[in-house]
Amino acid sequence: MSHDVKPEVRHLVDFTREAAGFILTEMRAAVAARGFCRLALSGGNTPRKINAELVAQAAGFGWNHVQITFGDERCVPPEHADSNYRMARETLLEPAGIPDGNVFRIKGEIEPDAAAREYEARLHAVAARLGEPRYVHDVLLLGLGEDGHTASLFPGSPALAEMERNVIPAIGPKPPPQRITMTFPLLNAARHVIFLANGAAKRPLIEQILAGTGDYPAARVQPDAGRVTWLVGD
Repeated sequence: MSHDVKPEVRHLVDFTREAAGFILTEMRAAVAARGFCRLALSGGNTPRKINAELVAQAAGFGWNHVQITFGDERCVPPEHADSNYRMARETLLEPAGIPDGNVFRIKGEIEPDAAAREYEARLHAVAARLGEPRYVHDVLLLGLGEDGHTASLFPGSPALAEMERNVIPAIGPKPPPQRITMTFPLLNAARHVIFLANGAAKRPLIEQILAGTGDYPAARVQPDAGRVTWLVGD
């Protein structure tokens, strides 16, 4: 979408069930159009429930046609309680039977810049085979923090200024502080970004972002040729 096209906002009553259904519809459409779906997962508590619901609703869906990436990761080993990969593995990857080769894990256990560059190279290799300047996600899931951050792009972070690299180390305000995150250029290469924002407390923040007031990182997610949908819990 061009940057003057407004995001779509959907207010959901049964947030987990309806969000999972919407995401699954978009994934099926990607597989039908291109033979596979490149899906970026978000960390946090909201996706934990949605992941489980995706598995429950996806009877007959070919998960072998899905390639999984992560919008960000904490710099911890994959078995650590704070690992986004571990949460995804327990709630989605293993229950759905997604092949290991389809899952691109960020190596939070190694030196952060090395992990970021390795991940960047892996995504670039796929993009190059497909003739893309940057890896294009079909469906990219993002959360929204109370401070307006998304992925691990926090207010005031130097990571907000990165316009060349696709994956970089970043520092967050809450432990574990060391993170690895996708950057705005990569996020904005997606075909469809879906924000998952459940809870009435986030509504004023969402309204500011949609109105273009306030300098929040999430407001800078504006795909160059894609669209944005906000799934909002009432």
